[in-house]
Order: sequence, then structure tokens, then C-alpha cells
Amino acid sequence: MDILSSFYVFGSTLASLLSSPINILILIGASFFGIIFGALPGLTATLGVALLTTLTYGMDVNTALIALLGLYVGAIYGGSYPSILINIPGTAAAAATALDGYPLACKGQGGRALGLTTTASLIGTLMGIIVLVMAAPWVAKMALQFTSFEFFLLALFGILISGTLTSSDLVIKGWIAGLIGLAIATIGRDPLQFFPRFTFDLPDLDQGLEVVPVLIGAFGIPQVINALRNKESLGAMQDFGRIMPEWSTLFKNRKNITRSSMIGIGIGAVPGIGEDIAGWVSYGAAKNTSKHPETFGTGEPEGIIASETANNACIGGALIPLLTLGIPGSPPAAMLLGALMLHGITPGPMIVVQDPGFLIEVTAILVLCSVAMWFNGMFLAKQVVKVLSIPAPIFLPVVTLMCVLGSYALGLNVFNLYMMVLIGVVAYFLAQMQYPISPLVIGVILGPMADENLRRALMVSEGSLLPFIERPVSILLLLVIALILISKTPLNQKLKDLFFHSFKRLKSK
Repeated sequence: MDILSSFYVFGSTLASLLSSPINILILIGASFFGIIFGALPGLTATLGVALLTTLTYGMDVNTALIALLGLYVGAIYGGSYPSILINIPGTAAAAATALDGYPLACKGQGGRALGLTTTASLIGTLMGIIVLVMAAPWVAKMALQFTSFEFFLLALFGILISGTLTSSDLVIKGWIAGLIGLAIATIGRDPLQFFPRFTFDLPDLDQGLEVVPVLIGAFGIPQVINALRNKESLGAMQDFGRIMPEWSTLFKNRKNITRSSMIGIGIGAVPGIGEDIAGWVSYGAAKNTSKHPETFGTGEPEGIIASETANNACIGGALIPLLTLGIPGSPPAAMLLGALMLHGITPGPMIVVQDPGFLIEVTAILVLCSVAMWFNGMFLAKQVVKVLSIPAPIFLPVVTLMCVLGSYALGLNVFNLYMMVLIGVVAYFLAQMQYPISPLVIGVILGPMADENLRRALMVSEGSLLPFIERPVSILLLLVIALILISKTPLNQKLKDLFFHSFKRLKSK
């Protein structure tokens, strides 16, 4: 399809969708409920798309896509609300946002933080849409270069970078927290050979630990304990400030926005990764390239913009392998694949031949969803700030109840509540010893991917480690991991001293 035909299909799709009041109502409603799903701990984008899929069965394809994509985009953004206000990420994708969002809110600039996240999410989504149209075949081809070896190294990289960025004390504490999360992820039956591991003969542990109770317990329970211990409200702050996007700040961060968008799109295009790791990698890139990296974690707008731009740009990236290869790039995209097949659409290489305009139609719908997300986000931000005026004795039980419901709703399993409390207590004591909690959660999230792909890779290579250094992408990831380990350990200083003395000696000669 040439450029003129693409613009014609894009314009006609927009006009058709906007001409229907029903479609507009569905667009606004889906985006609204998507933000609510993202903001409430336990109600993720994946769960929202899954629940909505059955309700779209009687709709036509375009209307169904409006509802599903509107909820998807809104939910990825919605996780930033509790991250900023009460330091409890609504979704794992918003965990990196809490590092600078909550400290900024505690300074009385919560409105500024919400304005930045809302607009950064809009920009990230639009950037992802542009790449979805222009570079879908090329990015999908690059993503196919990943095998089990690369998937394992990518998961390990995500855990290490999370531990590196969130450690306020020793970096090794962040790595230890990540490895604890990785160990927790191995509980349950082996996914390849189905042997029970660390289950202690408890049937409830056969399927392993669910991510949502771990996420809620690790972030929510310590916050509640700290608030009760210090007799403070979770969102206590003096002045919230204005809730408007700061265009001057966004303009100053144009390089950061561009880089974060590309990171989000690239990670989203790798099947099975998703928005969770995109925010962390982008946050790390922003911190490492900043002139003032020491300000990160204290309320730095660059960190908020980086994480929110990347996790929303990941939406467009995740749709690239979904639509061109039939391989979902993230868990919500996997739910979307099932919804498309329910409506008689089979994504894959033949979709371009069977329906040349389908990709452009999806692009037009995504543009509408991102705009609806921005307007809904700005409207809801003004309402969410009222939560801060609720007295702590009332607010804390509500937050606790939300945590309980979020954990129990997943499979209606009481055992998840026990694990939520246990993980929460462990996380509280780790935090008291200055061990960061985010790497632990990232380890639980990426642990199954690391475990399964390492075992599969070793089974394929018959126990040989040589393939790790025989593949270009694998070698690149190994070098990056090695640089992280060396740069953050005492060995780094020894290497610097050796280089300095050698250079000084050569200069004297």
C-alpha cells in the first residue's frame, strides 16, 4: 500500500469512527475504565483486556478494537496514579515511575508529576504508533533474532539494571534483592519437566507464586506499616500544585523522550517482554546519561518522563510482532491476540495480503485511544488529588482493603492473601535494612522467563555454554551485563587506578 492510499485509509477510518456517537462513548468509557484498572493494585491491563474480550463478541471489529485498545492504553498509563500518590504501583509497568514520582509529590508537586506522566504517556504512545506503521517489518525481523539464550540474558539484564538503579546504599544489595525475587520465581513445578520445586508438599505452591500478590505485598504492605508506625497519611503533602503539562520541561527533555520511546518500542517488539522492563531500562538510560544522576530518586522529572514514555511506547512496539507475525509482544497483547481471533482475524504475515488496510485502521484507532487517554487522565488527575484530604484512619483501611481485594480477586484464592502478607512483611524488613524492593519484584516477574529459557537453552545445546558467545546478540548482552557488574564493584576502581598509573607512566617516558 502506497503512502497516499495509507493516508486515505487513515483519514476515512478516523472519520468513520468519529461519526458514530456510540463509538465515541465506547472510546471514552473504555479509556476511563482502563485508567481505573491500571490505578487499582491487582487490576492489570492484561486482566482488563481479558474481561472485556467477552463483552465485545457482538460488536463489529473496529468497535471492538476501540474498546480493547482504549482499555489497554488507559491501563498502562493508569498505574502511574498510585505510584505517584501513595508509592504503590498500580501495575508493574509503573514501578519505575514511583522512584521519582512519589518524592516529587511529597515536595508538594504531585500535580506537576501527574501532568508530566499524562503528557509523556501520550507522546510515548504516539511515537509507538508512528514506528508501528513505518518500521513494523524491520523491527519484527530484528525481534526474531532472539532465542532462548538471548531471552535469559535479557531477563538477567533487567534484574541487574533494576538492582543497580534502585540501591540507595550498596549496589550489591539491589542485586541480592533481585536474586531473592529470582529464587521466589522458581517455586512451583518446573515448566519444562513438571517436577515440583520448593513446594514443601503444599498443593497451593504447585503453580508457583502469582505476580500480583507479590507486587501488592511488596509495595503496599510496607507503605501501610510505615504510615501506621509514623502515624502519617500515605499521601501526606502540603500543596499539590497545578495539574497541567509543563511543555517547557518536556521540550528540554526532547532527547530523553526520543530515546525512551525508542527503548520502549524496541523492547515491546521482543515477544514476551512487555512494558515492565521497558520502564526500568529507559529509567536507567536516563540516569546514566544525565548530568546530575545523583538527583534521581529524589523527585527528578527526567526519571518520570523516561519511564512513562517508554512503557507507553511499548504498546506500539508490542503490536508490531502481534500484527505482522502473530506473536504477542506483551501479556496484554497476548489477550488482544485472543480477542482478534475471536472476531475472525488471524494476525500474521498474511494479514497484509488479506486486509492491506488493517494496520492503518489499527493505527487510527490507537491515535484516538491515546488522545482519549490524555483527556481522561487530565480530568481524573483533578479528582484523584482529593484522596489526599482523606484522614489517615479512614484512608489506610481503604488502601489495605484494595490490596486484599486485588490479591484475592486473582483466582479467588485465600492462599494469595497469606503470601501477600508474608511477602509484605519480608519486604518491610528488607527495606529497613536498605535493600530496595523493586528488584525483588522484577526478579519475580522476569524469573520464569530466565528459568525456562536457560533450561531450554542448555537442553538444546546439551549442556554447552558456547552458544552464549557464538551469537552476536547474545555477545552484546553479555558485554552489557559485564560492564554493569564491573562498573559498580570495587574492581572498577582498581581498573581505573591501573589505567591511570599506566597512562601516567607512559606520559613520563
